[in-house]
Amino acid sequence: MKKRIAFIGGGNMATCLIGGLIARGTLAASIAVAEPVATQREALQRRFGIQAMAAGADAVGEADLVVLAVKPQQMAEAARSIASVVAQRKPLVISIAAGIRLADLARWLGPGVPLVRTMPNLPALIDAGVSALYAGDEVGAEARADAEAILSACGRTVWVPAEEQMDAVTAVSGTGPAYFFLLIEVLQAAAVELGLDPVTARTLCLETAQGAGRMAAASGIEPAQLRAQVTSKGGTTAAALEVLEDAGLRAILTRAVAAAARRSNELAREYGAT
Repeated sequence: MKKRIAFIGGGNMATCLIGGLIARGTLAASIAVAEPVATQREALQRRFGIQAMAAGADAVGEADLVVLAVKPQQMAEAARSIASVVAQRKPLVISIAAGIRLADLARWLGPGVPLVRTMPNLPALIDAGVSALYAGDEVGAEARADAEAILSACGRTVWVPAEEQMDAVTAVSGTGPAYFFLLIEVLQAAAVELGLDPVTARTLCLETAQGAGRMAAASGIEPAQLRAQVTSKGGTTAAALEVLEDAGLRAILTRAVAAAARRSNELAREYGAT
């Protein structure tokens, strides 16, 4: 990417995106980051050779694209701190904060600024993430392509047609890695309880999780069909699945995802009203 990019916030996700962009040919000289913690600024400068400063307004002065990579509770302050500079150039502004709605961003940044909302997830840190993006009709094709280019630096991207769906995205893919980490954690503990040593248990669980995910992604077969293929009548898998079904696993996961979606909506009300 040849455009100038400014990141507001230099935490894990910004670090991931910056590294991905540079690895894919973006010049370090075209990237600036605003990060209030001096040690983190220095670390980003040493690692990537980018410009790093304390104030957001200094970072966005010449930017064509601005990525707001701060937590939801910090978003109003971060957006307002750059509003006067953004008003002059009207760069594309991309938010990666959970729950923060575009209407609130527009109120903090001022009118006429093109906005994209996105939700990446933790596996982006190893270039295996997935990000959903939403933009209103006023955001043109070039701006959408620019937003996608930034987020695809750390994994795959998808677009959703309605902003309301971002709560579901947050609940499924944003929060989703934790569901799988918990499953691995529980399986590993069960393996140790059955007599396997911790190292063997960890290896078996991690490789099984990775293999199942890769197979589901590569096969093109629906997960329900894959499950049926590995479940022989009267066999070990059938015995295990019967316990999970009787325990209400489907309903439990459905409630968990719904709770995460509700919390995403609550974040919008809590931090968007400031």
